[in-house]
Amino acid sequence: MGSVKDLEVIKDAEPDSYGTGRFIFSDRYSVFDWGEMPDLIDHKGEAIAMLAAYFFEKFDEIGISNHYTGLVENKIVKKFIDIKNPVNVMEVKLLRVAKPVFKDNNYDYSIYKTLKGCFLVPLEVIYRNFLPQGSSVFKRLSNKEITLKDLGLDARPYPNQKLEKPIYDVSTKLEITDRYLTWDEAQKISGLSENELLELKNITDKVNKLITGEFAKINLVNEDGKIEVGFNPLRRLIVVDVAGTLDECRFTPLGNTGLPVSKEIARIYYRNTVWYDAVCEAKQKDIQHWKEICREKPKPLPQKLKTLISQTYCACTNEITGRKWFSNIPPLDDILCEIKENLPLSDSSKY
Repeated sequence: MGSVKDLEVIKDAEPDSYGTGRFIFSDRYSVFDWGEMPDLIDHKGEAIAMLAAYFFEKFDEIGISNHYTGLVENKIVKKFIDIKNPVNVMEVKLLRVAKPVFKDNNYDYSIYKTLKGCFLVPLEVIYRNFLPQGSSVFKRLSNKEITLKDLGLDARPYPNQKLEKPIYDVSTKLEITDRYLTWDEAQKISGLSENELLELKNITDKVNKLITGEFAKINLVNEDGKIEVGFNPLRRLIVVDVAGTLDECRFTPLGNTGLPVSKEIARIYYRNTVWYDAVCEAKQKDIQHWKEICREKPKPLPQKLKTLISQTYCACTNEITGRKWFSNIPPLDDILCEIKENLPLSDSSKY
């Protein structure tokens, strides 16, 4: 399936009917498109699965259609409320995945003009409620890759700006390295109609508001996040993959100076390594085969920091869901104080 979770296919999807599959959430993690990193984060898979299920069932309550069926405990599919212990397996309704063809140094998306229903839309939609110092938005504006109009802004944004209205951004999903798109480009490659594009933005807005409200209860700010969607057999949009977890979103403590509560913690650590410099160098040389030519490989996280990241995943799931799935986990505020002490001093400007 991917670098952090696996997929067990029980029944294949058809053009007019869902398939059935099971996500197996692992303790693996990935940063900077590398894929599986050299070590594991204890209980990450269970924490992500439980939190994702919690949000899917919240989506059901407010009418956001999605592909979630339930969690799997002792080989039985159950709803969140019926689970006794944390699990890492989720059953979902499967869609078809049609990959664009790479030829002549470009991706050919013409297949999406022929598909009617029951398929994954080849886009990731990103919502942004806040623009931190290193946001890609600033670089893309400077390089004239996007305009203020594309972002729905009237004035040029500034670092660490809290946005009055969210920005809805979009990127590719099925290419070797994701790239940002304008909404016109996104509509063109995916074959969405004007009404479907509007519905996609409306769904993203509802998801954003729900996740923002839930994390506000534990004093975390939802800075940004992403969703993925597909079409059901009747060509109605549904949310797929997962949403609302620390791998899909970036959170910061209310009133904090910017310490992230997400897998961004690992990114901050690795940005201060020779491996990260090598990754940037390789991507500049060959965006298609950069990993093969990268001159360095990542080393494992320091044990202390790895433990703190594990505790962060567990504490968020405990505190958002209101159930103590993971025992002996300190309060999230205490964990974050320790993380700040264990991240590289050279990166302190990012907090």
